[in-house]
Amino acid sequence: MSRKSGNEFDKGPLIPSVDESDLTPGPMDNPGTLEALLRISQVLSTIQEGPALLRKVLEIAMETVHAQRGFVVVVGEEGNEWSIRASANLSDEEAGRIAQPSSKILRRVQAERVPLLVHDAQTDPRFEGSESVIMQQITAAIAVPMMVRDELIGIIYVDSRQNRSRFTEENLDFFRVFAVQAGLAYVNAARFDRLQEDKLRLQTEMQKMYGFPSIIGVHPKMQEVFTLMRKILNSDISVMLLGDSGTGKELVAQALHYNGPRREKPIIAQFCGNLSENLLESELFGHKRGAFTGALHDKRGLMEVADGGTFFLDEIADISPTIQTKLLRVVQDGVIRHVGGTDSKSVDLRILSATNKDLKQEVDEGRFREDLYYRLNVITISIPPLRERGDDVLLLADYFLKRASERSETAKKVISREAVELIKAYEWPGNVRELENAIQRAVVLAGENEEILPDDLLITRDGEEAPHQKTLREHERDVVMSTLEKFEDNKTRTADALGVSLRWLHYRLKEWQTSNE
Repeated sequence: MSRKSGNEFDKGPLIPSVDESDLTPGPMDNPGTLEALLRISQVLSTIQEGPALLRKVLEIAMETVHAQRGFVVVVGEEGNEWSIRASANLSDEEAGRIAQPSSKILRRVQAERVPLLVHDAQTDPRFEGSESVIMQQITAAIAVPMMVRDELIGIIYVDSRQNRSRFTEENLDFFRVFAVQAGLAYVNAARFDRLQEDKLRLQTEMQKMYGFPSIIGVHPKMQEVFTLMRKILNSDISVMLLGDSGTGKELVAQALHYNGPRREKPIIAQFCGNLSENLLESELFGHKRGAFTGALHDKRGLMEVADGGTFFLDEIADISPTIQTKLLRVVQDGVIRHVGGTDSKSVDLRILSATNKDLKQEVDEGRFREDLYYRLNVITISIPPLRERGDDVLLLADYFLKRASERSETAKKVISREAVELIKAYEWPGNVRELENAIQRAVVLAGENEEILPDDLLITRDGEEAPHQKTLREHERDVVMSTLEKFEDNKTRTADALGVSLRWLHYRLKEWQTSNE
């Protein structure tokens, strides 16, 4: 188990108070013992953060024996370093002097892994000549190890210069139980702290990944996109992202989320194309057990999971009239209802939508609700196709080339002058996604060559793919279709077998179907 070092436990939130009237003393001679055990059980259930937990642990320990001073140390990974994580009525210098590795009291507890009671430190032969005991004028002390699975986690230390009446064997028995609870609570709190740190790190990485710098483009049309994005970052306004397939609509949605005020909450995307109405309805809104054949248990909808965050509806033009009606209720009133359920649930979402179709035409032809259209299309961001972005194609090619080289842990290749001209001349009907795939493919096909040549790209100047050999896209399609046939058109099992998401599979199938029409 890794432990933190430094002083990250110096600060923390206020600790919830305990109503003393709710603590009923037991039949023991020392009511404070049962009271403290009850309070530590409450600590376990109410405090998740390490700093607050250790301060509360120390508070309970001191109250139990009426100690004047105390501290909690956490043992380092090597077992020979102690870090003070909580202290009371001790200056940093005093606490450090007692807790230093040469301290006989703490060193003895660490070595023997058993609680230590000192009733009269000044005359106790075990600590004769102890500089810290003499200098601090310690009269009585208790030091108890926090053990978890035979591993020393830390030590709780309390002492007194005057009153030693509560420093008894009976209270030492209490400390044995108390320290076990405290050790387990600390391990759980430390785990929670690490999860919080991991969450913050992940959010930071996501912001970098989906920040504007990751959306490559210097063309004026892309600068217009960036300008509009900055204007709406801090609002909850609904946004409609328009653009051909592969232009980066989801990337823009991610950037809006991770640079906005909802970044602490999730962003969830749902691909709406090529999904049955029943499946999409269940995915979006959830269902109750027994709502339909196969609904063996209650299921939360993705919109409920994303509560407080952002929901991205990809290919919104493909949803059925029934789903449109239910979606209108979400956008209008912030309310969802599970399939087969009667209760409504409020959700707080920012809705981002995307389509590669002319949604206004869909409205005019009666395939899309006009009221929903205006609710979703408060702000429109039109992302230009790659063929209209000039030299952005070369910037993107270089970016993808660098990333492909890093992933394969090989030296970055160079795109030959002839390949550059071919990249500029090609129409890129699949846009940025197609360019990325082409560069990844070229890196593989170039092999040991330092340069990427036109033949490695498998495209021609007239926009046709090079003859005589299958492209990676064709190989990809062959593998997908054969696997789909193997599992008798079961898309879920096919996606699992291929190691891809169901959303990715639906997207590819729709893309191939469209290209064949």
